[in-house]
Amino acid sequence: MFVVSPASAASDTEAYFAFETRPNEKPFTIKLTDPEKIQKARDILSGKETDTIHVMGRIKKIPADYNSNWDYQLDSSTISFFPVAIEVCDATTNYVNDHLDEVCGAFLPGCFWCPWSSKLVKEVSTN
Repeated sequence: MFVVSPASAASDTEAYFAFETRPNEKPFTIKLTDPEKIQKARDILSGKETDTIHVMGRIKKIPADYNSNWDYQLDSSTISFFPVAIEVCDATTNYVNDHLDEVCGAFLPGCFWCPWSSKLVKEVSTN
């Protein structure tokens, strides 16, 4: 079970963050394993980082236990943050989930997803 956790409770080598692409949408949880990216996510949540704030990464078409609302996950080693991106990789979490069989083809080529409206909403914990 995942609960909201203060940043200090998470490991410096592994942390989980939830984001939304639309208000009132079920959150999408990502796993970060790079200490610099973990700090960047915490800076985004605290308001210290205000420019490079959206989530991007390569989709894996398998569910993750920490992201049970969705039938897919982002490959932790490919996750980064961006200010703006090209339109071809933009989609909401619901749309991606509903069209997962089309991901990695003409829709989200290379499995690369960069939802422009993504907004980190909290750090989560597995405790």
